[in-house]
Amino acid sequence: MAFDKTVILKDDPYLEPYSHIIQARLDHLQSKLDWIETQGGLDRFSRSYQQMGFSVDDHKIVYREWAPGAQEAFLVGDFNHWDRNSHKMTRDQYGVFSIELPHLNGKPQIPHDTKIKISLVKDGNRLERIPAYITRTVQDLSQSVAYEGVFWNPPKYQFKYKRPDKPKNLHIYESHVGIASPEYRVSTYQEFTKNMLPRIKKLGYNCIQLMAVMEHPYYASFGYQVTNFFAPSSRCGTPEDLMELIDVAHSLGIYVLLDVVHSHASKNVLDGLNEFDGTDHHYFHAGGKGRHELWDSRLFNYGHPEVLRFLLSNLRYWLEEYKFDGFRFDGVTSMLYVHHGIGTGFSGNYHEYFGGAVDGDALCYLQIANYMFEKLFPFVISIAEDVSGMPTLCRKVSEGGVGFDYRLNMAVPDMWIKLLKEKSDDEWDMGNIIHTLTNRRWKEDTIAYCESHDQALVGDKTIAFWLMDKEMYTNMSDLTPLTPIIDRGLALHKMIRLLTMCLGGEGYLNFIGNEFGHPEWLDFPRQGNNSSFHYARRQMNLTEDHLLRYKYLNEFDISMNHLELQHPWLHGHQYVSLAHEGDKMIVAERGDLLFIFNFHPTKSFVDYRIGTCWPTKHFIVLDSDQKQYGGHSRVDPKCTYFPGEGWNNRPHSIQVYIPCRSVLVLGHESL
Repeated sequence: MAFDKTVILKDDPYLEPYSHIIQARLDHLQSKLDWIETQGGLDRFSRSYQQMGFSVDDHKIVYREWAPGAQEAFLVGDFNHWDRNSHKMTRDQYGVFSIELPHLNGKPQIPHDTKIKISLVKDGNRLERIPAYITRTVQDLSQSVAYEGVFWNPPKYQFKYKRPDKPKNLHIYESHVGIASPEYRVSTYQEFTKNMLPRIKKLGYNCIQLMAVMEHPYYASFGYQVTNFFAPSSRCGTPEDLMELIDVAHSLGIYVLLDVVHSHASKNVLDGLNEFDGTDHHYFHAGGKGRHELWDSRLFNYGHPEVLRFLLSNLRYWLEEYKFDGFRFDGVTSMLYVHHGIGTGFSGNYHEYFGGAVDGDALCYLQIANYMFEKLFPFVISIAEDVSGMPTLCRKVSEGGVGFDYRLNMAVPDMWIKLLKEKSDDEWDMGNIIHTLTNRRWKEDTIAYCESHDQALVGDKTIAFWLMDKEMYTNMSDLTPLTPIIDRGLALHKMIRLLTMCLGGEGYLNFIGNEFGHPEWLDFPRQGNNSSFHYARRQMNLTEDHLLRYKYLNEFDISMNHLELQHPWLHGHQYVSLAHEGDKMIVAERGDLLFIFNFHPTKSFVDYRIGTCWPTKHFIVLDSDQKQYGGHSRVDPKCTYFPGEGWNNRPHSIQVYIPCRSVLVLGHESL
């Protein structure tokens, strides 16, 4: 394929001094793709999950494993009573071991759902390992904290529903299956399918981002210390339960993204990839280069052909076997730079993105992954979690970019938390808020969010908790007085979310439970909290108690999401006509709607003149101050507004009554 960087250079002249570096990256990418062609092409190269690990047909089981550091290998398990010598494997010149087990009496020699391992011999020492491509692992705490590999060969799950069309305007519901219940335990895939999917659909989200799916022995790692890359977490159910979850989501028109962790891996040896073949440089870099000092984990060698094969195949596996619709790539900043973002700030100066600090092999892997999606899986949505602001991250690979569809707008939640933590309401800088929300690279789409799982974790506070703190425990009932703190909290919670969705990006994300102001943080069972599940759950039942004020925030989230679905604005026209510091007013056009925010803590404005680009009659389509959202209904919902002379660089204007701490969204008649 021909790669042409002229488009991105034209769109961003600041890239011109680094044109030679961009070209060098494209040359590196082309050389990798040329080599992949010698291996049968990208389509074949990315299918290794079908050849490696266990494959079963009508006549036999074949098991293959890449372990070049070992001299011998044996397949052991329940099926041969753990005899470490009876089933010796054959080694080829590339260090791939294999064994073929013909069926006996028409049945596989290895029974379904039985324990399995590979026993390697290196320099006379035995190494017991879980197969790298294992599709199921389980933990028996009565025996060991380490997970055990399982030969999983059930009747194949039959998907009933086709994949929905790719959403044009993403509303992402970031979810963790294990915490999606008020009960003091790990919730299951089946429960999520039954209880959460209808709720997510009703809320107006058209995409779910599933966290903590890839197997991770340490529950409190939030899924970011992966040991078994092809196995879904068994603590939530079977692989078929997860397949059904995705299948039912598709029946509801909901896309499902996997939070994929290819930025690092658990350092576990007994149940992970670390030192798999007895060396420290099998899947990872050797020595210090292969270790992340803050995460205490192993770092992949993205330049190694077999690692590239493993990771690309892993992506394809989740797309084909489970019908995931795309990925949110975790830890992209750590991947892109040899310093992994540790002790490094990003000023935005372009030399930070095109110097020796960039890991060329990791960047090339991400380009190949996104190129694979573009060519073989065009339905895929790929999202990068990158805090550095790398230019071209979300430009097509064919243009010289890295190829992601979206990047997370990570500056936005930091801004909101900083404001709530350090500033009084009258110190909020409207101009700075607007700048942070709209400061994104042209033609590089972003996902806006005001808080994600990061802000919900113990040690931090959610927006609701920063706003209302301890009064959430005493004054969230309609039977208690509406205190100034709760009144302010409800109002600003709604305004912050809508302003973020209005101006923050081309997609929107919310973390499970935060839409209604979940009252507590997240803290998984661990030694430091006596293995308690008290905070490792989401009390979704709070919105169902009609005496509690959580229902107001939940209803507003429903209305906000459905308004965007009815009047799609995330990829539409955007213009901020007013950011008034004294009045604490923000006025913006997005799509075909007019948004009017009054952040002033005490001042309501009568006949406030608002600029608009539309000459026809305006009317209210959403008012955060309505009683159904916990407001005071200070504006008649039947109000209409007739445009007059121009104002604030807009060709027309209207005059409105806008109460303090409220937002009005106006539609208009068609021309």
